[in-house]
Amino acid sequence: MPDSTVGALYQWPPAARFDRRVPKEKFYKHGSVPPALREKFVAEVQRITWAYKLAEATINLTGDAVIPEVQIFHIEAKDDDVSEPVLTAIDKAVRTPIIFEITRVSDRSVRMAAAHKQATTSAPKLSKHHTTLWQTAETERSPLPTAIALPALYTALLESLIPVMVRPGEAVSVVAARMEAIQRLEREIATLERKLRTEPQFNRKVELRRTLKTKQAELEQQR
Repeated sequence: MPDSTVGALYQWPPAARFDRRVPKEKFYKHGSVPPALREKFVAEVQRITWAYKLAEATINLTGDAVIPEVQIFHIEAKDDDVSEPVLTAIDKAVRTPIIFEITRVSDRSVRMAAAHKQATTSAPKLSKHHTTLWQTAETERSPLPTAIALPALYTALLESLIPVMVRPGEAVSVVAARMEAIQRLEREIATLERKLRTEPQFNRKVELRRTLKTKQAELEQQR
């Protein structure tokens, strides 16, 4: 599962209810989707519902050219979860940002997930998806974050999913880049620690420890 935070499940506004089932074939019938990904859709996804549309017409918050709307997609998993490649394929097929709610069949628990999406002239550019922990369907839902415009609401929704402290005035795009840097540094540190445990040469151990301390300091700065 992607990096997770406890997070909150939100009470989506009734006026924004859209409630349209989307055939999962829409996301994998194109020739550009590899067979392995099509198999993941078939194996993992029971139903996709376009549940809510957050827009000026539905919640009276103005959007802009980049974020004219925010979509809420409900995905019912066939088994215990829906994988990152499936979420990414759905996200790339829809130009506007998506907040996912995934329900697993075993215990009807729910998690919310989203990636930071940047619209481009071709396919949208996505960060890794971030997610809440699994919560029971009976969990009390929170009101939407207070916002004066749709882009600000989208930022607040994403911030609730990101497992790092958002710095004052920091844009979500900057936070997403910082998260990518943290993940890269964590991988590099794990590799260095493995090498350090198995390296027999003293001089090489000293060099590895020096590099490891540098990477650990960089990681603390990013956090």
